[in-house]
Amino acid sequence: MLKVDNIHQAYGGSHILRGLSFEAKLGEITVILGRNGVGKTTLLKSLMGVVPIKSGGLNLDGQDIAKLTSYERVRHGIGYVPQGREIFGRLTVEDNLRMGLAYKSGSTAIPAQLFELFPVLKAMINRRGGDLSGGQQQQLAIARALAAGPKLIILDEPTEGIQPSIIKDIGRVLRQLADEGLEIAGRDGKKKHRMAVILVEQYYDFAEELADQYLVMERGEFVARGRGEDMQRDGVRERVSI
Repeated sequence: MLKVDNIHQAYGGSHILRGLSFEAKLGEITVILGRNGVGKTTLLKSLMGVVPIKSGGLNLDGQDIAKLTSYERVRHGIGYVPQGREIFGRLTVEDNLRMGLAYKSGSTAIPAQLFELFPVLKAMINRRGGDLSGGQQQQLAIARALAAGPKLIILDEPTEGIQPSIIKDIGRVLRQLADEGLEIAGRDGKKKHRMAVILVEQYYDFAEELADQYLVMERGEFVARGRGEDMQRDGVRERVSI
């Protein structure tokens, strides 16, 4: 679904990302791990077009997206859940979800499956986003990114500051999205498609449980990679521990 080919990124004279290459496949969760400050968030922002890459290639589902704006990448099928959630605190839950549909027709309905994935959002549909707990806000941020039916969803540390019960719910949803997808209404009726998931995560146990593929970053480079089931054997926990 997403092919990243030898990308470099720099802030001023600082070389932040150094020749990163990987593929995120449909039906798989790609987990990116590393200590603070190694370039994980910069990588995600580069994938989304929030910051430009200096060189290299980005290909989404057969299309070159390296020079597209962030909103154009969303139209091509990328959903993004930033670190810190960044929901609209003064807007209702419903209006936050509709922001995820901003580029679609005003008559486009919020996908009903979002309320099946996150039942609390239906119960709080008219409540302001800022009145929700941190865990509920994180669920809202994920649902907003899913509203338009992306092919790829990118999440930056979704478990940060979240209570264990909601972390478990988020893990269940991500696994379901990769394995089964999200049902979206289109011209040909409702269709489900599996999704590719890219997850940056500091909570190692959560990452290990979900990973189909893992990548370990140090100083803007990938220094280890492999299949999720091999993380314990490969000593990944020790490589990313602070």
